[in-house]
Amino acid sequence: MEKKREEREMGMFFDGVIEAMPVFAKELVAGGVAGGIAKTVVAPLERVKILFQTRREEFQSIGLFGSFKKIAKTEGVRGFYRGNGASVARIVPYAALHYMTYEQYRRWIIVTFPDVGRGPVLDLVAGSFAGGTAVLFTYPLDLVRTKLAYQVVGSSKLNAQMSIKNELVYKGILDCFSKTYKEAGIRGLYRGVAPSLYGIFPYAGLKFYFYEEMKRHVPVEQKKNIMVKLVCGSVAGLLGQTFTYPLDVVRRQMQVQRLSASKSAEMKGTIETLVMIAQKQGWKHLFSGLSINYLKVVPSVAIGFTVYDLMKAYLRVPSRDDVIEVVSNKRTSRSSSLHS
Repeated sequence: MEKKREEREMGMFFDGVIEAMPVFAKELVAGGVAGGIAKTVVAPLERVKILFQTRREEFQSIGLFGSFKKIAKTEGVRGFYRGNGASVARIVPYAALHYMTYEQYRRWIIVTFPDVGRGPVLDLVAGSFAGGTAVLFTYPLDLVRTKLAYQVVGSSKLNAQMSIKNELVYKGILDCFSKTYKEAGIRGLYRGVAPSLYGIFPYAGLKFYFYEEMKRHVPVEQKKNIMVKLVCGSVAGLLGQTFTYPLDVVRRQMQVQRLSASKSAEMKGTIETLVMIAQKQGWKHLFSGLSINYLKVVPSVAIGFTVYDLMKAYLRVPSRDDVIEVVSNKRTSRSSSLHS
């Protein structure tokens, strides 16, 4: 009896906490949980994709399955999650900000510009600005994640046989932050942010655009079906990624320039880097790792959207129309009191 009473009191306590949370805080929590779960599920594919993107010839030549075998042999299971700590540390605040600011921008546009329709263009604009906002706040963590994932450790046997130099330049997240800041200051922590912004504006906008547009064509009785949400999210992520992938390759190469042993001229800007990759490595390299990215994006975006919707239901986030009505009423009453 005592145990049941404690459980009931604990449940009432959490209910009180949830009810007391403002809507934007609930959206932050829902987005953060969704991002963390989705990113961890696809972490092994993300590691291999980064190695493909950053021109590691020893991985590109052996293909996807060969790369998995090589990492498993030389680094073990932990090798598939190298850099994932920084990745999750980045994606939780990134996803939280991304989803929350999307909802906030969407409400602000509707309330400020009442004549604007609530079609897919609204989702495109709100999603684009939300993506840009989230990138600016979390980019240094993405840079650190890429640098850690870029490092390759050879097994002791392979090192002895092939004289492979151990490439562990950074020992962890804090060490990478510290060394990067000492080398180039704040600019070093934001190296490659330009192609990130160029890529995230269309990608984030298109992702929400396709997702919401596809849901509009779903029959009413199927709108709450989890499998339908998964399919809509998968197709939305796949289409959005295809259009913006070359900028992702440019961003990764700019991020790891100081780690690369290449003697090629330093790539300074986004356009110069894009042109140099196309000229020296071929235009196909701008899509290097895209097949892996498809395997990663499909479950990642699908899981992200689905978990976000489930978390919103668990946290009792009101519908978008209800929130917009409350915000509009507050603005109306505030303006009325000012006039009086």
